[in-house]
Amino acid sequence: MPNLNTARYTSREEYPYLENNNNHMAHCLTEDMYKRLRARTTPSGFSIDDCIQTGVDNQGYPFIDDGCVAGDEESYDVFAELFDQVIEARHNGFKKTDKHKTDCNPDNLTGGENMDEKYVVSSLVKCSRSIRGLCLPPHCSRAERRKTEEIVREALAKVDGQLRGKYMSLRELSSVEQAKLLQEKLLFPKPTSSVMSSSNITRDWPDARGIWYNEKKNFFAWVNEEDHLQVTSKQNDGNVKEAFCRWCEGMTEIENHIKSDGWEFIWNEHLGYIVSCPSNLGTALRVEMGMKLPLLSRQPRFEMLLKKLRLQSGATDEKEGSPISVYNAGGLGYSETELVQTVIDGVEYLISMEKKLEAGDNVESEIEALKQK
Repeated sequence: MPNLNTARYTSREEYPYLENNNNHMAHCLTEDMYKRLRARTTPSGFSIDDCIQTGVDNQGYPFIDDGCVAGDEESYDVFAELFDQVIEARHNGFKKTDKHKTDCNPDNLTGGENMDEKYVVSSLVKCSRSIRGLCLPPHCSRAERRKTEEIVREALAKVDGQLRGKYMSLRELSSVEQAKLLQEKLLFPKPTSSVMSSSNITRDWPDARGIWYNEKKNFFAWVNEEDHLQVTSKQNDGNVKEAFCRWCEGMTEIENHIKSDGWEFIWNEHLGYIVSCPSNLGTALRVEMGMKLPLLSRQPRFEMLLKKLRLQSGATDEKEGSPISVYNAGGLGYSETELVQTVIDGVEYLISMEKKLEAGDNVESEIEALKQK
């Protein structure tokens, strides 16, 4: 479908300034590519300018990874010339001819059950999913967003046993209820990031957004936050295998209910589960451990060490000396169990390094040796 707006100005006149933008889109997009893609839209009307706007607007960020979003399943095909390059750069050389793989069998894991609670304070496994046939949050209409909520809400209402939960609409929650749920980390606030607003994800807030959680509050779902659905299993200890087992059980049931109602999650053999942000393609899975590493985290090459272990980090809250979150870096090209195992192995290695620092050992040579691998 041609983009009729292209007739008013030339591609050169419309091409964005990207010299100071530090993201994969800005590094991959060229004026010639923009000229070719500008005349196209997806069947639902998503354009290349819609795709890149967040990466254009947020040039001040040190690095926001992708710099582009998909508005629907077809975006990754219509704008493949750009997305293929962004995906290859973001996901360790994953090429357009590569295929994703999946494995959700917890029996294939080694360890992850008795991690040292002196260093590991929490475990979390969460994923994002999209409903086929509906536009993604950067591009969906109000009616589509409400339809997404209806589909997901009906599926979640059928979840039974220990995972049985209740749904709460953000629009209907009082300020007191919201404050309590935010404190319990069961509720998501309206995103304030300009990256999210430039992606058009926060339109019509809080219309058709909601949360669902079970009685133990260790299995919960967010509806129409950044993606159609985000499902989380958590532990207040280091037993990430238990969190993963619960996640596998719950996701299997939710997906079965989605299918029984005539819908399905968007998946293909190349990109795995399709979501708005290219960084979350593949498993769309994040395996996160809350860790106390006061000595190791202050090492000048800590981030490099994490990168070699295929991990990332971030503060779990803003208090001085609080735990840091350590989680997998990307999920495309790796199965679910491979990602969980990567985090288990990486966390065990970080614990061993922290113990060496506690004993007064110098770990610089070990970090340097890992760097050389």
